[in-house]
Amino acid sequence: MTDKVLGVILGGGQGSRLSPLTQTRSKPAVPIAGKYRLVDIPISNCINSGVHRMFVLTQFNSASLNKHIKNTYHFSHFSKAFVDILAAEQTVHNSDWFQGGHFGKNGQPFRI
Repeated sequence: MTDKVLGVILGGGQGSRLSPLTQTRSKPAVPIAGKYRLVDIPISNCINSGVHRMFVLTQFNSASLNKHIKNTYHFSHFSKAFVDILAAEQTVHNSDWFQGGHFGKNGQPFRI
């Protein structure tokens, strides 16, 4: 069953209440217990629950978070396991960052 599950971890918080720890990094990238980051907690929960395919959605100040995930999570080339980044983007056609909500182009909520 868990081989058909994909974990999605929201990792884009500004973390203004954790200032000054979040002046140069997003909240999920804040170090805890020496070598770990806050994002390692939900990633560990997924792995220990049998969910080995995950995306981390990032937006704010995500460079150190991206580097940490890239350097930390390595799985066998023979498995389908991964932890990958899905970063927000700005384009020529849309210069605004995602502001939240889950609405389609016609303003109607997506049906899940």
